Amino acid sequence: MKMLLEDFNAKVERDNIFKPTIGQESLHQDGNDNGVRLVNFTTSQNLVVKSKMFPHRNIHKYTWTSPYGKTHNRIDHVLIDRRWQSSVLDVRSFSGADCDTDHYLVIAKVRERSSVGKQAAERFDRHRFHLRKLHEPEVREQYQIEITNRFAALENLNNDEDVYRTWENIKENIQTSAKGSLDLHELKQNKPWFGEEC
Repeated sequence: MKMLLEDFNAKVERDNIFKPTIGQESLHQDGNDNGVRLVNFTTSQNLVVKSKMFPHRNIHKYTWTSPYGKTHNRIDHVLIDRRWQSSVLDVRSFSGADCDTDHYLVIAKVRERSSVGKQAAERFDRHRFHLRKLHEPEVREQYQIEITNRFAALENLNNDEDVYRTWENIKENIQTSAKGSLDLHELKQNKPWFGEEC
């Protein structure tokens, strides 16, 4: 996830052309040069300006106030990769926080979801056999004999038997024959990336 949090000194105007990149909650009617640069940068890098996408009262949109207190601007922004934009739940400024600066504290609520893999039991429940051993004539002949003997026993099954039960019998015979003549292939288990330290 790529995120940029910065004082860009960029006032972005309200314009429908910029709506996919900045949303429709811009504070300013007119922008400045840095605002155009910000929009060009975000579009070229496939980012969005999430700080302009949440409806708040204007007092929670201001990020800077002039020393004499009459001019308010939104020039601090939160940018995020377009693919992860739904991870940002809210962005707003807090004017009451004492940060010893003329900028307001800007807070973004972010929700990160870690992808959790399937359990090892689910991944490795199927047997994997050394199928390349079937190229060896002795192994291939042994496998053919075993599977022929096992399927000969299935010929006496009743036609009225449940199709699922029949399938289970066929599958079990194939696996048992393979176990008898082919070795199981050892699966390499990858080290989990999301460990205790992470």
